[in-house]
Amino acid sequence: MKLNSLRGMQDILPEEIHIWHYIEKNARELFEIYNFREIRTPLLEQAELFLRSIGEDTDIVEKEMYVFNDKKGRKVALRPEGTASVVRAYIQNSLFNNPSPQKFYYMGPMFRYERPQKGRFRQFHQIGVESFGISTPTVEAELILMLKQFFERLNIKDLNYEINSLGCKKCRPSYRDNLFIYLNEKVANLCNDCQRRFTRNPLRVLDCKAPNCKNTLKDTPFIIDFLCDDCRMHFLSFQKELELMKIKYVVNPKIVRGLDYYTRTVFEITTTMLGAQNAVAAGGRYDDLVESFGGPKTPAAGFAIGMERVVELCKEITEIEPKRPFVYVAFAGQGMEGEAKKLVNMLRKNGFITETAYENLSLKNQLKRADKLKVEWVIIVGEEEFKKSMYKWKRMKEGTQGEARIEEILKILREGN
Repeated sequence: MKLNSLRGMQDILPEEIHIWHYIEKNARELFEIYNFREIRTPLLEQAELFLRSIGEDTDIVEKEMYVFNDKKGRKVALRPEGTASVVRAYIQNSLFNNPSPQKFYYMGPMFRYERPQKGRFRQFHQIGVESFGISTPTVEAELILMLKQFFERLNIKDLNYEINSLGCKKCRPSYRDNLFIYLNEKVANLCNDCQRRFTRNPLRVLDCKAPNCKNTLKDTPFIIDFLCDDCRMHFLSFQKELELMKIKYVVNPKIVRGLDYYTRTVFEITTTMLGAQNAVAAGGRYDDLVESFGGPKTPAAGFAIGMERVVELCKEITEIEPKRPFVYVAFAGQGMEGEAKKLVNMLRKNGFITETAYENLSLKNQLKRADKLKVEWVIIVGEEEFKKSMYKWKRMKEGTQGEARIEEILKILREGN
């Protein structure tokens, strides 16, 4: 019986994993320059964690979460996003007692049961950051600057930086009331999901991707027209910070994000290179989430990067070469196989990616294998040379070759590495 992976799950094969490593390496290096430290949270959490943070009326909770009862009957869920788990860890481990700001980054798989398409899988991966303890808009601007520098490292250009404000608990109720009045006249033209959301949480209607709903909502009032003085000043200050950092942006009043925990600033980084799935990173501020989970009142902001989408962009834009064996050790002659093994171990101890034959092959076949592996160097352990403590070497690309002692070969390899 042939078994295949589940729909929406993918294998990341060795032929592609080097791109993932390249992206992750650049993220780690850059985030740690900004004093973010890595945190790793479980894939499985209490379902209540996501119900409370993301919002019961969101598509993620209504349709997409992998929720089930464990053997003790507890309702658990595979994490659909990273922020809620980091906030839970921040409170559970009393990290709020450490000096502010507390800044974390994470990398790993998330799970949502949605229709698989380009750049979107049921098991997908995110790189994200969360920053706790800073109330000024400097932190949101710095997060966007860090994202910009990250994409520049990957040579990904022509991105759009879109921003909006969702207000706060003071000004959002007024907007919600006005939105309710507006939608009340159009509810019959909305999809079934939006008709249900309309009475429970009208803001969720704005996040609908159905073409008919988008057309119906094209003249919807915008929340930035209802901001209180504090939120308006915060949003203006945020824009000034971006201008000081020379980051080109556009205010997109239609950004609402698909998560209920956001307050004030939200942003998306988009591209035209991925079709319908155009967001490569998104985030914003969530000043009420820590307190709602039982922690102290803590301002917070963060973002998440969609790994699969960035991988697709890197394939299109950047030549990232996979790591290949650097040296192939071949052998020829009586008893030379054992000496070749010693040489292989010594080269690996010195940090060279080394391959060799694991069965008794002719020298001709060993060299054929080395050529297929596209190695830079071949070192041949031969009887006559070995008696003189010498080894034959060959640089495959140039076709140059010679004989040398091991000390000289190590020097040649280091210079060519």
